[in-house]
Amino acid sequence: MIELQDVTFVYDGRARALTNINLKIEKGEFVFLVGPTGTGKSTLLRLIYRDNVAGTGLVIVAGRDVTKLKRREVPYLRRRVGVIFQDFKLLPKKTVWENVGFALDVIGVGGKEKYRRVPRVLGLVGLSEKGEAFPGELSAGECQRVAMARALVNDPPILLADEPTGNLDPDTSWEIIKLLEKINLRGTTVLVATHDREIVDRMKKRVVGMAAGMIVRDQREALYTEGA
Repeated sequence: MIELQDVTFVYDGRARALTNINLKIEKGEFVFLVGPTGTGKSTLLRLIYRDNVAGTGLVIVAGRDVTKLKRREVPYLRRRVGVIFQDFKLLPKKTVWENVGFALDVIGVGGKEKYRRVPRVLGLVGLSEKGEAFPGELSAGECQRVAMARALVNDPPILLADEPTGNLDPDTSWEIIKLLEKINLRGTTVLVATHDREIVDRMKKRVVGMAAGMIVRDQREALYTEGA
């Protein structure tokens, strides 16, 4: 489903962010990508959804090497890869319904299909009653649920989450992670970048640890610091 082979990435031709990355994530897995801030977690995610392009190596997503995609092909990749960000990236002047529907507008999905998908995904994340609210009227946890709904409205087989609990209190963080687990149990491959030790330790999923732009461990049913 996702495979990186001998990947290196250098920022602006000078600062090396990733070195010799080899990682394979199978369909339906739930994987935590862990490590302190600045170790390359977000950069690795950006390679997967082609916000960055690897300098060397292969980045294979759903059977295609995304390093070779033409610019016009990138939107088609992002229909298959949903992304959740720490800072939500919601449009403040659009309602919850409109924020989620906007993800369909940009790929030309409208009419009856749009009105079928948006209510369904809002129900999935527990926001059926919040469709007419604006982001400024929501709690941080509700905003993150909107961001999740937007990432899921295209029914992507892959979901990437970059520090999805970074702005949330512990109880709300746990609710978001359990919702990600629920989505994973429906068949979606989930990769979560985080430095939240408590959540990783409670979940005991596969843990890929990073340090200084390299993968330093890869363990199943692991703790945040186990084997580090």
